[in-house]
Amino acid sequence: MDVPVVGAPAPDFTLPTDAGKPLALASLRGKPVVLYFYPKDDTETCTKEACAFRDAFPRFRRLKAAVLGVSPDTVKSHARFRKKYALPFPLLADVEHAVAEAYGVWREKQLFGHRYMGVERTTFVIDAEGRVAHVFEKVRTAGHAEAVAKVVAGLG
Repeated sequence: MDVPVVGAPAPDFTLPTDAGKPLALASLRGKPVVLYFYPKDDTETCTKEACAFRDAFPRFRRLKAAVLGVSPDTVKSHARFRKKYALPFPLLADVEHAVAEAYGVWREKQLFGHRYMGVERTTFVIDAEGRVAHVFEKVRTAGHAEAVAKVVAGLG
Protein backbone atom coordinates (compact mmCIF):
# COMPACT_ATOMS: atom_id res chain seq x y z
CA MET A 1 0.00 0.00 0.00
CA ASP A 2 1.19 3.51 -0.79
CA VAL A 3 1.66 6.33 1.68
CA PRO A 4 -1.51 8.48 1.83
CA VAL A 5 -1.09 11.69 -0.15
CA VAL A 6 -1.42 15.17 1.27
CA GLY A 7 -5.09 16.18 1.23
CA ALA A 8 -6.38 12.60 1.43
CA PRO A 9 -8.37 11.41 4.45
CA ALA A 10 -6.06 9.82 7.01
CA PRO A 11 -6.88 6.11 7.31
CA ASP A 12 -8.89 5.65 10.51
CA PHE A 13 -7.92 3.02 13.05
CA THR A 14 -8.32 1.91 16.63
CA LEU A 15 -5.28 0.54 18.48
CA PRO A 16 -4.48 -0.22 22.12
CA THR A 17 -2.38 2.37 23.93
CA ASP A 18 0.50 1.61 26.29
CA ALA A 19 -2.17 1.68 29.05
CA GLY A 20 -4.10 -1.08 27.25
CA LYS A 21 -7.06 1.18 26.40
CA PRO A 22 -8.28 1.49 22.79
CA LEU A 23 -7.69 4.79 21.03
CA ALA A 24 -9.45 5.67 17.77
CA LEU A 25 -7.95 8.26 15.45
CA ALA A 26 -11.48 9.55 14.76
CA SER A 27 -11.84 10.46 18.46
CA LEU A 28 -9.19 13.16 17.96
CA ARG A 29 -11.06 15.08 15.22
CA GLY A 30 -11.07 18.79 15.85
CA LYS A 31 -7.37 18.94 16.67
CA PRO A 32 -4.17 18.31 14.73
CA VAL A 33 -2.54 14.91 15.21
CA VAL A 34 1.13 14.01 14.88
CA LEU A 35 1.23 10.32 14.05
CA TYR A 36 4.77 9.01 14.03
CA PHE A 37 5.68 5.45 13.09
CA TYR A 38 8.92 3.99 14.45
CA PRO A 39 10.46 0.51 14.26
CA LYS A 40 11.15 -0.58 17.85
CA ASP A 41 10.92 0.52 21.48
CA ASP A 42 14.11 1.26 23.39
CA THR A 43 16.51 1.18 20.45
CA GLU A 44 18.98 4.02 20.01
CA THR A 45 17.39 5.97 17.15
CA CYS A 46 13.79 5.30 18.23
CA THR A 47 14.64 6.50 21.74
CA LYS A 48 16.20 9.69 20.37
CA GLU A 49 13.10 10.33 18.29
CA ALA A 50 10.69 9.69 21.18
CA CYS A 51 12.71 11.90 23.53
CA ALA A 52 12.80 14.69 20.94
CA PHE A 53 8.99 14.59 20.72
CA ARG A 54 8.91 14.52 24.54
CA ASP A 55 11.13 17.58 24.76
CA ALA A 56 9.05 19.43 22.13
CA PHE A 57 5.77 18.34 23.73
CA PRO A 58 5.05 21.69 25.46
CA ARG A 59 4.99 23.29 22.01
CA PHE A 60 2.60 20.64 20.68
CA ARG A 61 0.40 21.13 23.75
CA ARG A 62 0.27 24.91 23.10
CA LEU A 63 -0.78 24.10 19.52
CA LYS A 64 -3.49 21.78 20.93
CA ALA A 65 -2.03 18.90 18.91
CA ALA A 66 -2.08 15.24 19.88
CA VAL A 67 1.16 13.25 19.50
CA LEU A 68 0.93 9.49 18.96
CA GLY A 69 3.81 7.04 18.54
CA VAL A 70 3.08 3.77 16.70
CA SER A 71 5.21 0.64 16.41
CA PRO A 72 4.65 -3.13 16.18
CA ASP A 73 5.75 -3.56 19.81
CA THR A 74 3.35 -4.88 22.47
CA VAL A 75 1.36 -2.87 25.00
CA LYS A 76 3.70 -4.15 27.74
CA SER A 77 6.82 -3.06 25.81
CA HIS A 78 5.27 0.36 25.17
CA ALA A 79 4.38 0.78 28.85
CA ARG A 80 8.01 0.12 29.87
CA PHE A 81 9.41 2.41 27.16
CA ARG A 82 7.01 5.26 27.97
CA LYS A 83 7.72 5.04 31.69
CA LYS A 84 11.51 4.74 31.27
CA TYR A 85 11.71 7.96 29.24
CA ALA A 86 8.74 9.83 30.83
CA LEU A 87 7.00 10.20 27.48
CA PRO A 88 3.95 12.51 27.86
CA PHE A 89 2.04 11.04 24.91
CA PRO A 90 0.53 7.60 24.21
CA LEU A 91 2.29 4.84 22.31
CA LEU A 92 0.07 2.61 20.18
CA ALA A 93 0.62 -1.12 19.76
CA ASP A 94 0.26 -2.10 16.08
CA VAL A 95 1.36 -5.70 16.71
CA GLU A 96 -0.22 -7.04 13.51
CA HIS A 97 1.17 -3.98 11.62
CA ALA A 98 -2.23 -3.39 9.98
CA VAL A 99 -2.08 0.36 10.60
CA ALA A 100 1.51 0.56 9.36
CA GLU A 101 0.31 -1.21 6.21
CA ALA A 102 -2.67 1.15 5.82
CA TYR A 103 -0.25 4.10 6.01
CA GLY A 104 2.21 2.48 3.57
CA VAL A 105 5.10 2.35 6.04
CA TRP A 106 5.37 -1.46 6.42
CA ARG A 107 8.15 -2.07 3.93
CA GLU A 108 10.93 -4.42 2.98
CA LYS A 109 14.14 -3.31 4.68
CA GLN A 110 17.72 -4.51 4.54
CA LEU A 111 20.37 -4.74 7.24
CA PHE A 112 23.77 -6.32 6.65
CA GLY A 113 22.45 -8.01 3.50
CA HIS A 114 19.47 -9.52 5.34
CA ARG A 115 16.03 -8.57 3.97
CA TYR A 116 13.05 -8.33 6.31
CA MET A 117 9.73 -6.50 6.71
CA GLY A 118 9.53 -3.61 9.14
CA VAL A 119 8.39 -0.07 9.80
CA GLU A 120 10.01 2.70 7.80
CA ARG A 121 10.32 5.69 10.13
CA THR A 122 7.65 8.11 8.90
CA THR A 123 5.62 10.94 10.47
CA PHE A 124 2.19 12.14 9.38
CA VAL A 125 0.65 15.45 10.36
CA ILE A 126 -3.13 15.11 10.24
CA ASP A 127 -5.26 18.25 10.32
CA ALA A 128 -8.31 18.88 12.51
CA GLU A 129 -10.62 17.57 9.76
CA GLY A 130 -8.79 14.24 9.62
CA ARG A 131 -6.88 14.85 6.39
CA VAL A 132 -3.18 14.25 5.79
CA ALA A 133 -1.56 17.69 5.90
CA HIS A 134 2.11 16.68 5.65
CA VAL A 135 4.21 13.52 5.35
CA PHE A 136 7.81 13.21 6.55
CA GLU A 137 9.31 10.09 4.94
CA LYS A 138 12.61 8.38 5.75
CA VAL A 139 12.90 10.51 8.87
CA ARG A 140 16.24 11.49 10.34
CA THR A 141 15.76 12.27 14.01
CA ALA A 142 17.98 15.36 14.35
CA GLY A 143 15.69 18.39 14.27
CA HIS A 144 12.67 16.31 13.27
CA ALA A 145 10.34 17.14 16.19
CA GLU A 146 10.92 20.86 15.65
CA ALA A 147 10.25 20.56 11.90
CA VAL A 148 7.00 18.73 12.70
CA ALA A 149 6.03 21.43 15.23
CA LYS A 150 6.57 24.12 12.56
CA VAL A 151 4.22 22.29 10.19
CA VAL A 152 1.59 21.93 12.92
CA ALA A 153 1.92 25.63 13.78
CA GLY A 154 1.30 26.46 10.14
CA LEU A 155 -2.00 24.60 10.03
CA GLY A 156 -3.93 27.37 11.81
